[in-house]
Amino acid sequence: MKVRCCIVGGGPAGMMLGYLLGRAGIDVVVLEKHPDFFRDFRGDTVHPSTLQVMDELGLIDGFLKLPHQRLQKMEGMFGGTSVRLADLSRLDVKYPFIAFMPQWDFLNFLRESGKRFASLKVMMSAEAVDLIRDGDRIAGVKVKTPEGIVDIEADLTVASDGRHSLVRERAGLPIEEIGAPMDVLWFRAGKRENENENERPFARVDPGKMMVTFDRGDYWQCAYVIAKGQYDAVKARGLPALLDDIARMAPILKSGLADVKSWDDVKLLTVAINRLQRWTLPGLLCIGDAAHAMSPIGGVGVNLAVQDAVATANLLAAKLKTGCPSVDELDAVQRRRAFPVRLTQRMQVVVQNNIVNAALKPGNQPLKPPLVMRLVTAVPWLQGVTARFVGLGVRPEHVQSPVAPDRS
Repeated sequence: MKVRCCIVGGGPAGMMLGYLLGRAGIDVVVLEKHPDFFRDFRGDTVHPSTLQVMDELGLIDGFLKLPHQRLQKMEGMFGGTSVRLADLSRLDVKYPFIAFMPQWDFLNFLRESGKRFASLKVMMSAEAVDLIRDGDRIAGVKVKTPEGIVDIEADLTVASDGRHSLVRERAGLPIEEIGAPMDVLWFRAGKRENENENERPFARVDPGKMMVTFDRGDYWQCAYVIAKGQYDAVKARGLPALLDDIARMAPILKSGLADVKSWDDVKLLTVAINRLQRWTLPGLLCIGDAAHAMSPIGGVGVNLAVQDAVATANLLAAKLKTGCPSVDELDAVQRRRAFPVRLTQRMQVVVQNNIVNAALKPGNQPLKPPLVMRLVTAVPWLQGVTARFVGLGVRPEHVQSPVAPDRS
């Protein structure tokens, strides 16, 4: 099988890039190793920057008809003090809110929307297992399918296969580890009708404990933050002890925690912040988490992945019409996206050092919100500044890639 572009990984970066290249009439295949998009943990915060991209593609009306919840004011309790971290209603954008939507719904929507492009093929149950090389050039991938091993030759291979990227590993690209002081326990708790009206904060920080809850309509999606490497110690205390801690921290969850019956209902998300020193080789480009793993702070991972895909299509779609872009042309993607990634990761590290570390420090000393948090809470226009950083990010991308005149 020979294609112009082979995208490894059907996450937000891969599916969005596949859609954009299919829209441009480029012969492209997206490989997803699983039979569906359903996962225990995939980021599901869709920020205003991504909603704007969907609008520019003419997809927003159908997208917002999918079940979702909306968040404008990011509020929390920090050691018993109410704080407001950001107010997205202050943004001068068309969609001033974060949409909470299961990522599998987002990805299925892109797949269904892309079916009208004859040049786009999405292969499920197709796992890349090795690279095909032609001298020093990456010339495609070997793919394990239900029918056996298949060679897919491609002018350009794009790695968007996540933070544990096999393509990146096989390519031998060096990665810079930045580090994160926490991991996350991810679980869901049942929610009674109108329960969300009783308590609005989505973030809670107590001495030695930190948790974020997302209203998902008929249940609460919960992220309980633990110190890096402490999962075994938490598990050794027993599930009842963990649930008791959570119920004391967030009484609204008490009845719904009955849904957490065993450790099988609690998923460990190992948090990492890292980035590739170089995103490219001849014939290969890495984007999304394969190029830069983000902390869950701000929920920006999905949106940076989408921004990478939009930038890649803007810079490379026209060049892919005639073959593989040169290494310098591929490097243009990194030159465009490296600054937003580095600055976002830097801000995540600042939050880790000043808030997360303080929250997870052992002991029972009363917590006081940091000065910057108190200032943002007290000064409404600062809530717009933080909302812009979270909701739009650094250097948001807009769709400028071509549209094939003969698309079907």
